[in-house]
Amino acid sequence: MLSGERKEGGSPRFGKLHLPVGLWINSPRKQLAKLGRRWPSAASVKSSSSDTGSRSSEPMAPPPPHVELRRVGAVKAAGGASGSRAKRISQLFRGSGTGASGAGGAGVPGTPGAAQRWASEKKLPELAAGVAPEPPLATRPTAPPGVLKIFGAGLASGTNYKSVLATARSTARELVAEALERYGLAGSSGGGPGESSSADAFALCDALGRPATGGTGGSEWRAEHLRVLGDWERPLLVQELWRARPGWARRFELRGREEALRLEQEAFGAADSKGTGAPSWRPQKSRSRAASGGAALASPGPGSGSGAPAGSGGKERSENLSLRRSVSELNLQGRRRRQQERRQQALSMAPGAADIQIGPGDPGDLDQLSQCLIQAPSNHPYFLLLQGYQDAQDFVVYVMTREQHVFGRGRTPSSCSGSPAPYVDTFLNAPDILPCHCTVRAGPEPPAMVRPSRGAPVTHNGCLLLREAELHPGDLLGLGEHFLFMYKDPRAGGSGPVRPPWLPARPGATPPGLGWAFSCRLCGRGLQERGEALAAYLDGREPVLRFRPCEEEALLGEIVRAAASGAGALPPLGPATLLALCVQHSARELELGHLPRMLGRLARLIKEVVWEKIKEIGDRQPENHAEGVPEVPLTPEAVSVELRPLMLWMANTTELLSFVQEKVLEMEKEADQDDPQLCNDLELCDEAMALLDEVIMCTFQQSVYYLTKTLYSTLPALLDSNPFTAGAELPGPGSELGAMPPGLKPTLGVFQAALELTSQCELHPDLVSQTFGYLFFFSNASLLNSLMERGQSRPFYQWSRAVQIRTNLDLVLDWLQGAGLVDIATEFFRKLSIAVNLLCVPRTSLLKASWSSLRTDYPTLTPAQLHHLLSHYQLGPGLRPPPAWDPPPAERDVVATGDIFESFSSHPPLILPLGSPRLCLTEPVTNDALHCELRRLRRLLWDLEQQELPANHRHGPPVTTPP
Repeated sequence: MLSGERKEGGSPRFGKLHLPVGLWINSPRKQLAKLGRRWPSAASVKSSSSDTGSRSSEPMAPPPPHVELRRVGAVKAAGGASGSRAKRISQLFRGSGTGASGAGGAGVPGTPGAAQRWASEKKLPELAAGVAPEPPLATRPTAPPGVLKIFGAGLASGTNYKSVLATARSTARELVAEALERYGLAGSSGGGPGESSSADAFALCDALGRPATGGTGGSEWRAEHLRVLGDWERPLLVQELWRARPGWARRFELRGREEALRLEQEAFGAADSKGTGAPSWRPQKSRSRAASGGAALASPGPGSGSGAPAGSGGKERSENLSLRRSVSELNLQGRRRRQQERRQQALSMAPGAADIQIGPGDPGDLDQLSQCLIQAPSNHPYFLLLQGYQDAQDFVVYVMTREQHVFGRGRTPSSCSGSPAPYVDTFLNAPDILPCHCTVRAGPEPPAMVRPSRGAPVTHNGCLLLREAELHPGDLLGLGEHFLFMYKDPRAGGSGPVRPPWLPARPGATPPGLGWAFSCRLCGRGLQERGEALAAYLDGREPVLRFRPCEEEALLGEIVRAAASGAGALPPLGPATLLALCVQHSARELELGHLPRMLGRLARLIKEVVWEKIKEIGDRQPENHAEGVPEVPLTPEAVSVELRPLMLWMANTTELLSFVQEKVLEMEKEADQDDPQLCNDLELCDEAMALLDEVIMCTFQQSVYYLTKTLYSTLPALLDSNPFTAGAELPGPGSELGAMPPGLKPTLGVFQAALELTSQCELHPDLVSQTFGYLFFFSNASLLNSLMERGQSRPFYQWSRAVQIRTNLDLVLDWLQGAGLVDIATEFFRKLSIAVNLLCVPRTSLLKASWSSLRTDYPTLTPAQLHHLLSHYQLGPGLRPPPAWDPPPAERDVVATGDIFESFSSHPPLILPLGSPRLCLTEPVTNDALHCELRRLRRLLWDLEQQELPANHRHGPPVTTPP
């Protein structure tokens, strides 16, 4: 690391040169230790820089399965005025009437209850797969037991409920037996003695109701929905997986079996009499029009609607049916009657249906007819299938039941082992569909956003989609080579575009840009129109720079080379603007993995150029001169010329780093968190940004090194010069440099040269402040060390000399106040000011002070420094310091061993700026020099593209025809 001091030859009084060969810079980046070759500095450099943000965000887990038990009549009430019409159409239909695999379900589109039932029905197979079959005892995970409250419902007086210890394996029959024992009713009823007969006479009921203000255990609680649990059901799992809606409460009640069955039948009979019916879990899958996600239920056979599949599918189907009965407990006769009513209503909506009579032998024809009457949902976005892969399995409409909708391919049974399958809403079974192919987000406010997964072939309105883009109603979304959808959002109303963007342009329409002119083949424009669009791009002022990946290296090299040579009259931040345009094009238009690779190439190019500049300056300003050759001190003008290229690269790299950090954060948010290449891409981006950090640190180090080297030879005049020259009037605050005393002009000249250089290079204000902070830190340490050193050799600590130093220091601070730097200067010159103020105290007053009072009045000075100033203070011939100035015994060791000189290693660290970059890439380019360079680069890319064509196909760039 950096040495604290750097010493060069000089006079014994002012001969110790303490120069900052290197800077300590705090940095959280771990990649700095893995960087390439080191900089041509005397030591390594560290920096305190803002990181690019956290990458520890895990992918969002899919929502937990949830089945909602709705009160009888709630669905009808939620349907509103449209409920009657919704009942007259079929539920949700597929593109073909034949039975095929898919997600079965029922629901009325356009009602709030429909979305809940779509989502819940899709999750039933997953729940069934989670509870059956049971694993062996040796491999079954041990779940923690839970305490269930079983209410007696009047079985015993004076008791409300009994607590029963249950596990995930405890069945309802086991808990009934244990609860009867707790109530003291074991063996008392049920047709015979013994626990078994007692358990047969009672049943465990799952009751739902609204609790009173006192809680669920109050006497005012009344069950509104009741369901008898089967003996094989597991109440602890039921309580965990099916939770009550807000405002409702669930509890388990112990009732007589006959009474419980009677209450349950009465509840279902009341539901049928109201005409709404219980939720109908249809085993046929040709009815669903919602998202086709989730595992498939048992597929119906070719001749029946509920045939069992081959192999072990029969057991799975029976468990699925049992699970559905445990949720809805259907009445089979009522379900057949409701199906017949829906067929009658669907037939009545067809033209000429009044004359048609429904016979008992034509249910298939009615199903076929009902599937032709599709009503789109009115409160959910959906995708209309224009082209599919298998007509027998593809749906016509895919409804978005969540804000985020994922298209993907279902995994085969052989691929289920290993890593967990991604959460998918719509399964597409084409061979070129990835497991997680595409994601669409449609929040309450438009527009929706579509993001393809890495490597997934996706088209948007006929153009290949590589990055996240906006999705408007009417847009065409192609997935792979087989599926084509049209996106519709009924919530948008008439706010969408009147004319779809994929339609051919009208005659005379103005082409929107070059990319569309080259990619669109449906617009019908001629060669002349496309040439005019290209000419408008080549000469336009829009901040856009398009290039192909094969042209990237040549383009970046040309920009960096032109900036290094100083060719042209680019604005100070022109190179950063051009490079940011390249980064923006890669982040928006090219594939995800291109941006990290481009950032690494760009950072290495900049580092190599800065390396060469530092070597050139070092060759012209060597640290060690040959013997007999006097060293010529640097002038402010000379150091300004030498440091201008480094200062320009420091300013441009700072803005470019801030811009890159924003784009990397956007890439991380936009990318799929399950993408295995995401971590590798972010690592590449971190390494590239670490190289840019190093460029900023090295240019800062070299800049302050040469500025302090120039400043070192001018500082002794502040201690030696007398501002009170004969006939001279002291200048006031804000005076020009020419009006200052001759002894202060060299030092102030260095400050002015540094201020003009940072202003001309448009250096970031935070780096300007830190640059002058280091210059003031160096000046304070050098002057204070020189003051301590001069007091040892000859009489120097006296009131008259202290007043001259104080006046010179005040004049410097007044000039810095006019430059806007007085706050930074006051902070870093504090210790020198305190030491000079002590020497400016009149001798009579200083003799009355004691050591303790001086330590209180001048706390910035260390005990060793204070004792040094007092012991060498000139009181007069033959006078010695009074005993009151002697330090107490407790501080004598500190005074004897303390260092009176300031260390140069305690300088403040370099902190890289945070916040948004100052580059403007949203407005047209107004600077003529930058626009000229942008046109040159566009024509360079055009020439590179033409060189790849055969000779007879090449032609020069088109010229815009004047109007």
